[in-house]
Amino acid sequence: MSGSELVAAVRDALAVEAETFRERATEEAEALKTAVREGTFDNSQAIVGLELELYAVDDRTDALRRVPRQLLGLIGFEKELGLHNAEMQTSPQPLSSYGLTAQAAELRANLAPAQEKTAAENIRLVADGMWTVPPRGETATEYLTDSVEQDGVRIATNMSDAVRYHAMANTDYPAGCRLDAPNVTLEAETVMPESLITSIQPHYQVPHAPDLPEFFRYALRVAGPLLALGVNSPFFPPDCYDDVPDDQVLEEAHMEHRIGVFESVLNPPDASTHEGKVRFPPDFETVEDAIDDVAADDCIVPMDVAAGERFDDAFAHFRHKHGSYWRWVRPVFDGPTRSAANARIEFRPLPGQPTLRDAVAFQAVFAGLMESLPRREHPVRGMDWETARQNFYAATRDGLEADLTWITTDGTRTDSVDEIGAELLEFARDGLELAGLTTEEAREYVHPLRERLDRRTTPARWKHDHVREQVAEGIPLAEAIWGMQSDYVDRQAETLLHGTFVDWLADA
Repeated sequence: MSGSELVAAVRDALAVEAETFRERATEEAEALKTAVREGTFDNSQAIVGLELELYAVDDRTDALRRVPRQLLGLIGFEKELGLHNAEMQTSPQPLSSYGLTAQAAELRANLAPAQEKTAAENIRLVADGMWTVPPRGETATEYLTDSVEQDGVRIATNMSDAVRYHAMANTDYPAGCRLDAPNVTLEAETVMPESLITSIQPHYQVPHAPDLPEFFRYALRVAGPLLALGVNSPFFPPDCYDDVPDDQVLEEAHMEHRIGVFESVLNPPDASTHEGKVRFPPDFETVEDAIDDVAADDCIVPMDVAAGERFDDAFAHFRHKHGSYWRWVRPVFDGPTRSAANARIEFRPLPGQPTLRDAVAFQAVFAGLMESLPRREHPVRGMDWETARQNFYAATRDGLEADLTWITTDGTRTDSVDEIGAELLEFARDGLELAGLTTEEAREYVHPLRERLDRRTTPARWKHDHVREQVAEGIPLAEAIWGMQSDYVDRQAETLLHGTFVDWLADA
């Protein structure tokens, strides 16, 4: 799409009458609730899927690279926010031994040839939580803030040509468009700073749609502990930091800055006047409450939604609203056909992981917890929502060193990370066995995360220790961060398809 065509498309999107769009979405939400009550969104068993986001770097310098659009299409990946991003989604599979094996095989089957094709352009796709080395000849600040105005429309230079992304900078919704993190200052005129971050997003389809709130309640309570195991973004690109001592940056770094980036870029700076869209979601009493919450959410960019052939195109306006329903855990209702219609939980707190096996481990553990905790009626269900939210944000700051609270299987409150993690992983194993995996198979999926717990070492802690040691030897922070990133990319090149992060710790 040319620049002028993009501007015209953004102007067309901004011209859509918001109230009419809202009414259509509300009508569709009522029809959706009827379909859910009729059993249309039920499944015979639990189903799993995964979204995997990556970014591209120069395979000689590790500097961020823009991916040519033709190349992105050739490797079969989808565009994301930034020109450096690539995304793939696995096909939904039953939660079973065969289903999880198929998930891992599909990831490898897509990523291995993609890496071969991008290598011809000296590009490597990286699985990570946040990039830190800007494109060659540019600063990260320049790359993230570069934009132009044409005919009154603000366009981010390095953003994909998806109309809704660009339209966000041209609406009345007061997105912060800034980074709000310890010792970091960056202001932009678009939402492009969000392209710093990449994630994995496990999906779990519930068998009986009206039961979604029960699963959702447990998903909120495991969000903090699972994030604590997965943290992977303690550093920003060095030029984003304020002029402060290197030791201060190290001391005040969060283990998972990705959470703060998403919230500060897309939420209004003053939450008192406009509630942020990116936030920890509420519990729902009924599945109708979950649908109503999506329908009531502000839609930043109402758009004309073209009629299609999919079953869920009957709910097209509702689905469009859901696209900017940015909760850290969110309910999803869709399906290309009536028989494939499903209600699922999209688990969004996790950053990209060092290897595919690590990503699938989180997918399997989350699914196992969704199988086991409700069926065993685990008492953590009764833990109050505010504690679950506090756990989540504590994990973003401190990872496995966070102050977390949990209710154990015997109803006792504990703040022991070892006890919390051990019980969490044990119930994940139990859930996988309930889904038909053997004990050995279940333990194999859980093992990479159990090792992280036993060693008290996450990818973020590995990164932080690496940089801290270099700074202690007198190396400037910027060089230390880039050196760490080069080591990360090199180790990932050896382990991405078949290894785990634990392999990186073999010599530790």
